[in-house]
Amino acid sequence: MGKADFLSPKAIGNRIKAKGLQKLRWYCQMCQKQCRDENGFKCHCMSESHQRQLLLASENPNQFMSYFSEEFKSDFLELLRRRFGTKRVHNNIVYNEYISHREHVHMNSTQWETLTDFTKWLGREGYCKVDETPKGWYIQYIDRDPETIRRQEELERKKKQDMDDEERSAKFIEEQVRRGREGKEPEEEPVYTELKRANEDEKVAFNLDIASAGPSKTRYNQSKSLIKHYFYSLGEGCNNNYVFNFYSTTLGPSALKAAASAKRKESSHSGDSKDKKKKSALDEIMEMEEQKKKSVRSDNWIQANIVVKVITKKLGEKYYKKKAIIREVQDKYTAVVKMIDSGDKLKLDQSHLETVIPAPGKRVLIVNGQYKDTEAILEGINEHKFSATLTLDSGRMKGKTVEGVAYEDFSKLA
Repeated sequence: MGKADFLSPKAIGNRIKAKGLQKLRWYCQMCQKQCRDENGFKCHCMSESHQRQLLLASENPNQFMSYFSEEFKSDFLELLRRRFGTKRVHNNIVYNEYISHREHVHMNSTQWETLTDFTKWLGREGYCKVDETPKGWYIQYIDRDPETIRRQEELERKKKQDMDDEERSAKFIEEQVRRGREGKEPEEEPVYTELKRANEDEKVAFNLDIASAGPSKTRYNQSKSLIKHYFYSLGEGCNNNYVFNFYSTTLGPSALKAAASAKRKESSHSGDSKDKKKKSALDEIMEMEEQKKKSVRSDNWIQANIVVKVITKKLGEKYYKKKAIIREVQDKYTAVVKMIDSGDKLKLDQSHLETVIPAPGKRVLIVNGQYKDTEAILEGINEHKFSATLTLDSGRMKGKTVEGVAYEDFSKLA
């Protein structure tokens, strides 16, 4: 039967089938012929041309294996150099790109049985840097091209030259500084001594230039504030003679009169509260801590009978972004909710929920902050500051309008 015409449907079908990669088991490396199926490969093995190639290979098998191994190694390294450069890459990625070419040399005709053996051989011969990881073997090409080595040496030489220029300029600056210091006398370093009082009975005196401060009224106000500050800082338990000497020596008789009048005002103000005990610093600190505790936000915010939104994706799209009503709160951080749409009951952590903001005019419950557990009416929303304005509708402060309440601090009432 004659060969089909080039433009015949059969010839076109054969060319289409011959495109692309075929199965490796039906490829003959000696003849470099790819067969499409098992029958074709069997026919090829029985052909005279294949038998002649086998006779040639049997005469010197090492020569053919060395040739195919060298071809495989050179093509593989060329692809690695051009495609990936000196980057670290998985060996299987390079191999898959290599065998995508139809006319490549197959590994079963080389001296390496597996890709791992070939990778280890590349590392031993110094062609690549290889390392084994849990994900497999990685290779990194070592570029030994003379042009690349020359370029690297040129960069190193330029870098060293730049460093030499910097060192040379630094030495020149140091020399200039040294020459400038040679013509001057050495500066004396300041000596710091401890402040000590030689005599305990010595009076403390301050030289204040009050005369240049301005009008007499301004000087009087400054003296009055200064006297009051020092009077209270010294306290009532100090020596009266010490206070008198201090005022008389420092500020003069007019300042002394101001101090006496300030003392009389203080005594008249405190005369009404003699029965009341003066608060100590500890009491004031305790009161401040209690006020802070009242305004501190709590970790748990979920409350019963409020509307919330499910924000976890672990339950699936059926419940994600759906609204529910909290029926019960367990252990402060766990809520038993009932879905509004389906009516299903779920047990969720408060981290899987978020508050729901209703329309203005609706009732809400403040779940965190200073007005926690207080019902309110939503007046307006500030989208730029993510806050709202509420009017309290329960408690002692009913009717008060509170601004700047964060979205997460209130939720819609069921």
